[in-house]
Amino acid sequence: MTKTHEHWTSRLGFIMATAGSAVGLGSLWRFPYIAGENGGGAFVLLYLIFTFFLGVPVFLAELIIGRKSQKSSVLAYSDLANHSQNWRILGWLNVLTCLLILAYYCVVCGWCLSYILMSLTQFTAGKSIEEIKAVFGILQTSPGINIFWLGLFILINVGILLSGVRKGIEHWSKILMPALFTILIALFIYATTLDGFPQAVNFVFYPNFSKLTTSAILNALGMAFFTLSVGLGILVTYGSYMQKDQNIPFNGIIVTVMTVFVSLIAALTIFPIVFTFNFPPSEGAGLVFQTLPVLFSKLPATILISTVFFALFVFAALTSTISLLEVIAANLIELFDMKRLKAVIISALLTFVIAIPCALSSSKALFPSWELIYSQNFFETLSYITASWFMPIAGLFTTIFIGWKIPKEEVFSEFLNGAKTRWIVYPWYYIVKWVAPIAVIIIILQEAGILNFGGR
Repeated sequence: MTKTHEHWTSRLGFIMATAGSAVGLGSLWRFPYIAGENGGGAFVLLYLIFTFFLGVPVFLAELIIGRKSQKSSVLAYSDLANHSQNWRILGWLNVLTCLLILAYYCVVCGWCLSYILMSLTQFTAGKSIEEIKAVFGILQTSPGINIFWLGLFILINVGILLSGVRKGIEHWSKILMPALFTILIALFIYATTLDGFPQAVNFVFYPNFSKLTTSAILNALGMAFFTLSVGLGILVTYGSYMQKDQNIPFNGIIVTVMTVFVSLIAALTIFPIVFTFNFPPSEGAGLVFQTLPVLFSKLPATILISTVFFALFVFAALTSTISLLEVIAANLIELFDMKRLKAVIISALLTFVIAIPCALSSSKALFPSWELIYSQNFFETLSYITASWFMPIAGLFTTIFIGWKIPKEEVFSEFLNGAKTRWIVYPWYYIVKWVAPIAVIIIILQEAGILNFGGR
């Protein structure tokens, strides 16, 4: 019996869901702190270059694979490669990467939930700036609290995904994304009035190449892929829900511009606070949670602003995590003929189990010697290997798949189906077939120490 494959009800629904997946925590949480750790301007410049010249071509390639195959990642690659079992490995890499990212992402989302309750209980009242910052450290090292919020957030994801593509993912994305954009722009406008805003603009946009290392180059590539959700199978899965007459290149450019815009606005909202109150820009994963409460404590109606922001932060996170969880669930549904309920529950349980060591990383309640052996705690390890290795490698093989495995005529036909600007297929195909794979290979080999173009 052939199952009916769900589709988006509208182009707006697809754009909001895909942009939500891309923007989510990638732009709001990860981009500012990774930019801070890698010196600012030069990293941001590379991120922009990689996003538009490498990320976008791979982004479009994954949508083409999904729409043409009408399958999620594991079967999509296999079916388009004449049912090759070897290409299933790429699909499974997508699933594994989603699972590992979800593990630490849901911990961060649990922090967001905690900050909603903290905002309602006025946790900043009567505290100094240093005391407000220190609260995050206490939260991070509280094992029971982290597990509680982690489990609650995963349950929220399950509730949304059980409603399916249209009533779940698409419905909530169309509500949550506009609300998030509104409050983020309002906070950015206020940030322009802070004393540290000129310094923040200089930090974000002035490229100081003396601070750029080869690791930062790989991080910039990983960040470009991360904020666009490239190399995860999300775009393959979401592409399979697209109608055949939708304009893939146009939709891809809209999502990319939205993603870059939110990333830069988020950075220009957070770094003015960093420089106004003399925080170190390389604060790490807690940057958002340490800086924004300080800003909120200075504003009138602190309870309202702080609570609404972190509530929307959770909503933004949901648009990312439901897309990651959907990849795992959709593949289980297709591969093992599961009902959606069973697939979603299994996906959620797997995520929860792997997320437990992430939730306990800072408290060292589990794997206390992990950081001594691997130089990073469990949370940081998953963040690094997924964004800086798994996603670029998956992106590399996606370009090889589109450029060298699928016949050119089939690729062109799917790309141009619904497209208005038809000439763009030629430079896009050239980049996907030649430029993108060569560039990614060089960057990976440089980070691996096989090539050496300068200091690390």
